[in-house]
Amino acid sequence: MAILLYELVGADAARPFSPHCWKISMALAHKGLEYKSMPAPFTAIPRVEEGATKTVPLIRDGDRLVSDSFDIALYLEETYPDRPTLFGGDGGKAMARFVERWTQLTIHTYLGAAVLMDIHDCLDAEDKAHFRRTREQRFGKPIEEVPVGREEKLVAFRASLEPLRSTLSVQPFIGGQSPLFCDYIVFGAFQWARIVSSYQPLAEDDPIRDWFERCLHLHDGLGAKVPAAA
Repeated sequence: MAILLYELVGADAARPFSPHCWKISMALAHKGLEYKSMPAPFTAIPRVEEGATKTVPLIRDGDRLVSDSFDIALYLEETYPDRPTLFGGDGGKAMARFVERWTQLTIHTYLGAAVLMDIHDCLDAEDKAHFRRTREQRFGKPIEEVPVGREEKLVAFRASLEPLRSTLSVQPFIGGQSPLFCDYIVFGAFQWARIVSSYQPLAEDDPIRDWFERCLHLHDGLGAKVPAAA
């Protein structure tokens, strides 16, 4: 039986956009596990699996429900040890923890503000109202004001990616010669922006773009199958 993956969508159910859900769709494909996408808009999440979670991704694997992207990756690694590894051992798990924290603090912080209105605009009416209310509580201002100044902050954001850029100058993936879960963590962040917005956070000649293109075409082009925002 296929694993069920509940993932966040907007008005178009065929365009899942959550960075955390993309980590898991890539992880499932990496493991070669059959799965079925179960689209869940923001306001539908409380009804998923009879209220089993407040956030997605959530997977159902037989009788098991597992939430939180990192916990799901650990579950997949431990439950399917005969499939390609997501971590390459305990050291890889620890490294992925660092990459996750760095990604959330460095990439998500900038991109989440920069494309906030694009996320809002891809939602249906009910979700737009929910998104506006919750994000204005979070940011303490109208959501239209949150992306203001993104161009002025772009130079500093690109400079903050130098550790990633430098790493990719000596190896094709963050995980080394082939991708690991740490790659999917960072990929998810840029895929999030790619799907919801035409805004370009990376310069055209940035080697990170080359890495991102490689990731888009992994697993029979899983990431590329969802077109970029126009």
